[in-house]
Amino acid sequence: MTINEAQDEIISEFEFLDDWLDKYQEIIDKGMNAKIDPKYKTPEYLIEGCQSKVWIHAEYKDGKVIYESESNTDIAGGIAVMLVSVLSGHTPDEIIDSELYFIDKIGLKEHLSPTRSNGMLSMLKQMKLYAMAFKSKSES
Repeated sequence: MTINEAQDEIISEFEFLDDWLDKYQEIIDKGMNAKIDPKYKTPEYLIEGCQSKVWIHAEYKDGKVIYESESNTDIAGGIAVMLVSVLSGHTPDEIIDSELYFIDKIGLKEHLSPTRSNGMLSMLKQMKLYAMAFKSKSES
């Protein structure tokens, strides 16, 4: 599945939800099952700029970046899960070049508080930094 196909899948999951409380519940439900190996719940994997505690770990396997995440809050966890589901399993170039339009399309950007919005941008930035690091390492 391409990054855009994964985004379109998320958009279609949210399309039938009219009310923002239902959309928040969908995000919370996504975050409830996010578990990361406890050895990665360290300051090294903690996302800076996030009000909640969000850990994102990445590894490079067979030319693709694999992410996993966990959070101590459901909404941040759900956002992280959506970012992971869209970006995980793709090449560093695909991740670096991706434009994540699903955030706007499901109305997330306009309904998040400024602190949550900053946290989401911090998660995305860290995920792209991981991809850049793996790309640079594989080219050297």
